[in-house]
Amino acid sequence: MSKIQKSLDFMKKIGGVQGAFWRFLREGTARVGTCVGEDKYGNKYYENDWYFFSRNRWVVYPYAGRLEYDGSQILPEWHRWMHYMTDETPVQSKPVQRKFLMDHERNYTGTKREYVPYSTTRPKIESWQPPKNY
Repeated sequence: MSKIQKSLDFMKKIGGVQGAFWRFLREGTARVGTCVGEDKYGNKYYENDWYFFSRNRWVVYPYAGRLEYDGSQILPEWHRWMHYMTDETPVQSKPVQRKFLMDHERNYTGTKREYVPYSTTRPKIESWQPPKNY
């Protein structure tokens, strides 16, 4: 009976059947944990020590961009916590603010906002141009 009760509690925590459906559709998994913090971009960071080590910390991205999320959206100070470089979250110990650091920006490679540089060198092979005489 306890397994059934655990399953019902789990479904209740993730938002019922509909919540489980949307979690599996967006994230591919449904996990329950303690929210340890949120960054300025809306990413929420969770931890649950009942899961295996290296699987017990995860991030839930905001669903503003539908399925357009990747690991570069995690801020550097949270990256340290996610990869077990430290056990203190940026909420517990604030990072030192420095004047020369730029604001974090996600990596747009593979999206419509991708940076494509232009070449300033001449090509090694030039295409043939027909003569302009009629």
